[in-house]
Amino acid sequence: MKVVILCGGQGTRLREETEFRPKPLVEIGGRPILLHIMKRYAHHGFRDFILCLGYRGNMIKEHFLKYEEMNNDFTISLGKKREIRHLGSHDEEGFKVTCADTGLDALTGKRLKAVQKYVGDSTFMMTYGDGVSDVDLGAVLAFHKGHGKLATVTTVRPVSRYGVLDMGEAGSVRGFNEKPRLDGWVNIGFFVLEPRVFDYLSDDPGCVFEQEPLRNLARDGQLVAYQHPGFFQEMDTYRDFKLLNDLWESGKAPWMIDK
Repeated sequence: MKVVILCGGQGTRLREETEFRPKPLVEIGGRPILLHIMKRYAHHGFRDFILCLGYRGNMIKEHFLKYEEMNNDFTISLGKKREIRHLGSHDEEGFKVTCADTGLDALTGKRLKAVQKYVGDSTFMMTYGDGVSDVDLGAVLAFHKGHGKLATVTTVRPVSRYGVLDMGEAGSVRGFNEKPRLDGWVNIGFFVLEPRVFDYLSDDPGCVFEQEPLRNLARDGQLVAYQHPGFFQEMDTYRDFKLLNDLWESGKAPWMIDK
């Protein structure tokens, strides 16, 4: 099953890092966040990836073009008959990666529409290239197959950035809840989609998947939410970048597959 990952945004709220590289290549524990996401999918048996490139997309292309040399020992024969022999192997053996230019300024719906020709006519997965989770992707797929609709979106209840006070009369504090989970559910990606979802998209660069297409899918009764009870964290700001790296260095990162 193919996995589409949106990798084209400019990451303007993380300029400390994205001024020099696309956000999917910003590192957690010395590895791009994109690789953390791909390894999570691979852990559940999904190894065929389509990357929707935009801002600094050439850097992502170069990352994978040089992947073998940068992640293996190798022997190189120089001269006219240049030859490289890779020594050993790595955990990403068997990954298939399609790098697709989807436009510098295109938004999420247009980027997804642009790779329709690579997805084909089968069920596929899609997520964002800037968020990690311990979600059971096999369970999400089974849930999707069980309801028979066109689209499944994975959701979590968000955690407040602030502690919440239980207030009584005259400002008295009856209790304090440090960063509780809030009411409601939010989209964290990790979609499972049927190819008919492309009928809801347009070639307009301003097409935003999370707006009219998802609203129309919901209107038609074709969108169902998988409620994930566990961990999710996007890398949207420098604060998020620090949090994710601190979790990784602690050895307690919930999404961790291996060190």
